[in-house]
Amino acid sequence: MTFQVAGLTLGAALILVTIAFGVACLRRRFDTIDGLWGVGFAAIAVVGWWVAPVVDAPGAIGALLTVLWGTRLSLHIYQRNRAKPEDERYVAMLRRARRRPLGRMYFRAYLTQGVVMWFVSAPVQFALHEPATDGMRWLLWPGVLLWTVGFAFESVGDLQLRRFARDPANANSVLERGLWRYTRHPNYFGDACVWWGLYVVACTSWPGVATIASPLLMTWLLARGTGKPMLERDLVRRRPGYADYVARTSGFVPLPPKRSD
Repeated sequence: MTFQVAGLTLGAALILVTIAFGVACLRRRFDTIDGLWGVGFAAIAVVGWWVAPVVDAPGAIGALLTVLWGTRLSLHIYQRNRAKPEDERYVAMLRRARRRPLGRMYFRAYLTQGVVMWFVSAPVQFALHEPATDGMRWLLWPGVLLWTVGFAFESVGDLQLRRFARDPANANSVLERGLWRYTRHPNYFGDACVWWGLYVVACTSWPGVATIASPLLMTWLLARGTGKPMLERDLVRRRPGYADYVARTSGFVPLPPKRSD
């Protein structure tokens, strides 16, 4: 993959988040970027495919899987957030900014996420622009299998939570059925598996092997960064019984629940 191609895909990501920021300013709702997260990856895959002179099978499959994953995720987030107030993280970010709050929001929330999208999508970009190496093509199918497991985990976890939240009787309850019995975040675990699967697809060429930092970053963001820890601090505060759920349920990798003493 050339620097020119990398520049084009990065430019596409930054243009997309800049447009999203303009829409957020008009709406006065800055969690707009959350609904764009999946679409951003899909857009990078489409642009990467468009500028590729020749696309090998791993590249085409990796790009299609990225578009499918990203589209589903953005639709899910849009449907989840449209009836809710603005995410408190963005409200707090504006409140803490004493000078140029909109500028800080643009650089810290929007441009940063655009760069992260571009970096994490490196396996897909390399798969599109690097021909598969003889003797490594077989890695395509383990990668697709891992992606499928992750996509199913994320989709089913989101569906179970949406159905649970739809019932008013569960307003102050904790979901402990289905996949949520074995991990507190089946959607995050599934998300990580999706990107490890795409990385394995990229490993059909030697240059793709070098993109391992991308799934590592995504996994860290989900498990230790902006994903799980921030959400759980809020849930412990708002949901009675959530602290007990944390004590007996795996935080990320699905495991049998611990027995209560």
